[in-house]
Amino acid sequence: MIRVTGYLFSLFSIVFMTVGAILYAAIAVMNDGLPDYRALLDYAPPLTSRMYAADGKLIAEFATEPRLFVPIQNVPDRVVAAFVSAEDKTFFEHSGLDFRALARALINNLANLGSERRMVGASTITQQVAKNLLLNSDRTFARKAKEALLSLRIESSLSKDRILELYLNQIFFGQRSYGVAQAALTYFDKAVPDLSIAEAAYLASLPKGPANYDPFLYPDAALARRNWVIDRMVENGYVDTAAGEVEKGRALGVIKPSAKTRFDEAGYFIDEVRKTVLDQFGQKALYEGGLQVRTTLDPVLQEKGRRALQDALVAYDERRGYRGPLRHRGQGSSASSDVEKANADLGIPGWRIAEVTAVDVDGLDIRLLDPDDRHARIANDGMRWALGRKKPSDLFRIGDVVIVERQDTGDYRLRQLPEVQGALVAMQPQTGRVVAMIGGFSHAQSQFNRATQAFRQPGSTFKPIVYAAALDNGFSPATVIRDEPVDFHFGDQTWSPRNDADEYAGPVVLRFGIEHSRNVMAAKLASAVGMETVMEYAERLGIYGHRKPVLSMSLGSAETTLMKMVTAYSVIANGGLQVSPSLIDRAQDRFGKTIFHQDPRQCLGCNAPSAAEQPQLNDPRQRVLDPMTTYQITAMMEGVVEKGTASRRVNLGRPVAGKTGTTNGNNDAWFIGFTPDLVAGVYIGFDAPKSLGKGGSGSGLAAPVFNDFMNAALAGVPVSQFSMPTGMKEYRIGLHTGMVTSADDPNSVIEAFKPGTRPPAAMATIGDDGMQSEVSPSVRRAIETGAPGLF
Repeated sequence: MIRVTGYLFSLFSIVFMTVGAILYAAIAVMNDGLPDYRALLDYAPPLTSRMYAADGKLIAEFATEPRLFVPIQNVPDRVVAAFVSAEDKTFFEHSGLDFRALARALINNLANLGSERRMVGASTITQQVAKNLLLNSDRTFARKAKEALLSLRIESSLSKDRILELYLNQIFFGQRSYGVAQAALTYFDKAVPDLSIAEAAYLASLPKGPANYDPFLYPDAALARRNWVIDRMVENGYVDTAAGEVEKGRALGVIKPSAKTRFDEAGYFIDEVRKTVLDQFGQKALYEGGLQVRTTLDPVLQEKGRRALQDALVAYDERRGYRGPLRHRGQGSSASSDVEKANADLGIPGWRIAEVTAVDVDGLDIRLLDPDDRHARIANDGMRWALGRKKPSDLFRIGDVVIVERQDTGDYRLRQLPEVQGALVAMQPQTGRVVAMIGGFSHAQSQFNRATQAFRQPGSTFKPIVYAAALDNGFSPATVIRDEPVDFHFGDQTWSPRNDADEYAGPVVLRFGIEHSRNVMAAKLASAVGMETVMEYAERLGIYGHRKPVLSMSLGSAETTLMKMVTAYSVIANGGLQVSPSLIDRAQDRFGKTIFHQDPRQCLGCNAPSAAEQPQLNDPRQRVLDPMTTYQITAMMEGVVEKGTASRRVNLGRPVAGKTGTTNGNNDAWFIGFTPDLVAGVYIGFDAPKSLGKGGSGSGLAAPVFNDFMNAALAGVPVSQFSMPTGMKEYRIGLHTGMVTSADDPNSVIEAFKPGTRPPAAMATIGDDGMQSEVSPSVRRAIETGAPGLF
């Protein structure tokens, strides 16, 4: 018996040592292949980058895994209790592994061998951290063994709070939500500290299987699972029995997740900011870095600009008639996903897709193709623009799919997507902050940004650059140009610019040329100044890169963008100081460190130890134009609004300067203008250039949009004046002579002159050859008396 016992003991010892050696070798091998758990000390999970408007409104989010980080210190005890009760009730007691739970799981798994039941793992929260952050989800014994080893090491290196923080911020909750902070917003639109016991319990129920407890697909299962978690919280002593029963009696209270992750009004603006962030910081920073980007966008001005532009494009389009329904739906078709997609893709607030269900002499019966499947009616008054002299049955039949809009009266109006496009940009001239940008009729319909990507001829909006170059290079407001037909000869080629409607005024001062947008005067002035000089100014102002100077460019024949033109006008409005357009005020990383700041100015002495030292604001921006020149050109552009091409189109009740622009054949319509506080530019045209037709000019189409926007944008804003620089002096001069004249002269204007300059004593004009020539006294007298038929 003793011999047998000794034999068995020896055999057992050999087996034990052999198994031990095998286990030791396996652990050694696993150790060599284990990830470095110390990486968790500085682990930073992928976070959502968020984009904000200037007023702090969230306008867009970017993420591969939508996640907001919440420090464990900001997670209330009831939320911690919910997750611990649901996932790992001995979390605060074990050292990484729950051996009792493992034993139970082992027994259950052995009992279920050969069955189709899923294996259970009994993983602790620490093990889940190891699996999710350092390993994978393979259901193998090798992975489980590595998970156990890592869990022991994690527990020896990290505090329980840090482990729990990693867990709560990493796990997936369904509905594209990662981490408890994002889940709280997605399901309850709340911050984590504001969650109730019942809400925390529901979130704690999700990591086990988000799809199984989807509150919209499986509400009963979701409610049962939540109540199970509450029962565990009561059982573990975190919630008393009475409070638990109250919480179990509450409805789930989950809100419907919104697919909207951006401010629809600002799609073009958001796209531009996204491109800027990608260029400066890269894709990983944008989609995983948790950047906080404060933009320059003013949501109120953005909405006003969108409305002003869209209303103008719709009005223009409707004046040209109805092009027919979107499509026709055959019998038996239903409002399926393609129709719902069409509804979403319109991108116009209040516009909906509808199907015509009946046609009669008084209008249309329609069915709105939306989840409510509502029925409504369009009376003839709601589609008068489309009908003209026709009857509804001439244009529509049952099954037609149309666009409609509900009016304030409750009636519906027929709509159509315009073919014409446009853009609007508004900028603060002192800083270059872009406060509004609309790049087309609908971002949902077309992401092509006509404010920054569409290169079009600016037409006469370029002329102030020609005049500014002249005023900076020896010419004055008293310079007289003969507004008469002219031929410029370049070798064997001839260029003959002509004024609109072939109207000419004879000898007149510069102001008249800007106010009435005279092509001949701009071309003659550019010839006299030199197109090389003019193009140098255009480059300084950011309108063009290096371009070969061609005289026709003086009339805006070279293509550029609306953004560049608005920036150039901002330099003028800013007294000639360089302006760089900016869409971002500040960007911060996940830790709150500023990594980008828009304002280039530096405060010298702000951190001086003595309060007696006066801080100074150092502005490194270059001066592009003489401030006296910008005042002179601004005063002339005020005349454009007061009595020139924009008169009766722009009326803000405050000082405003601007310039209309229309290209050959009325292909492009522009207006760019400014007050001392705000610059705005408008462009309207077809993407594939073609004539806008009669009235399709800068004054007829673009200027009214500017007027509507600026009146709305500046409502309630104190009136500011354009201030004349010190040292300048004003003279009243004759419109046709440039010489000093009396106050009772009806053909006179007041102009500001730079120090050391004044109106000439004798009249001289810029001739066709670009040189100044004297005008005889008899001609001068005829001009001054307004003799008919002379010019």
